[in-house]
Amino acid sequence: MSDFDRNYAAASRGVSADRAVVDAGLRAYMVRVYNYMATAVGFTGVVAWLTFQAAGGDAVRIVGGRIVGATAFGQLIYSFPAVIVLFLATLGLVWWIGSRIDRVSAGTAWMLFMVYAGLFGILMSSVFVQFTMVSITRTFFISAAAFGALSFYGYTTQRDLTPVRSFLIMGLFGLVLAILVEFVLAAFGIRSSMLHFIISAVGVLIFAGLTAADTQRIKEMYDAVDNSDIIGRKAVMGALSLYLDFINLFTFLLQFVGDRR
Repeated sequence: MSDFDRNYAAASRGVSADRAVVDAGLRAYMVRVYNYMATAVGFTGVVAWLTFQAAGGDAVRIVGGRIVGATAFGQLIYSFPAVIVLFLATLGLVWWIGSRIDRVSAGTAWMLFMVYAGLFGILMSSVFVQFTMVSITRTFFISAAAFGALSFYGYTTQRDLTPVRSFLIMGLFGLVLAILVEFVLAAFGIRSSMLHFIISAVGVLIFAGLTAADTQRIKEMYDAVDNSDIIGRKAVMGALSLYLDFINLFTFLLQFVGDRR
């Protein structure tokens, strides 16, 4: 009986040690994800600000739906063709990263992620044209606080958020369709404040939910038996998902609380 007790105690210590190793590895992995995501968000912000300054800074205005006061670079970067090209470039790059993530090294994946964040920063520079700096700063901190709370919930909850995420992804397709409809209507000079309000509200709700669901999914992606390169690639993909959640949450929330210039 005493031999059994000693064997059971040894086995229990072994399980506890293994669990401690997994917990430490998981914490290191999640810290890496958040560090990657925060670095990319910061880089996007810096690129957006520098692009805005190069485009003319505070002299740039939107008057009658047209950009005025911009430099030649600003006129180019904010033109309809350039916006479409940049949008398609970022869309294509994020698709390429996702489809080739298992064929590239962690370092290459990280480099591509930063290229994507830089291109997205050029697109995001238009928020400085539309909104005041005070409201942009305020919305950023509101978004950061909401993101932190939602991500913490996704990390700690025992509830399976997979069905919720599937529902939100379907809603995201509907949101994209509504944005395209709004874009087409605006091209014909038709603007609906109600449609814009609905899109903004739905966008905030969708990306708030995705923040929690994606955090849980990223946590479950961790496997202690993975080598450092695989863990690095998973960390990059996890950071990319959370980056998109945060940027979109910030963008849609800005439509609510942002003060237009």
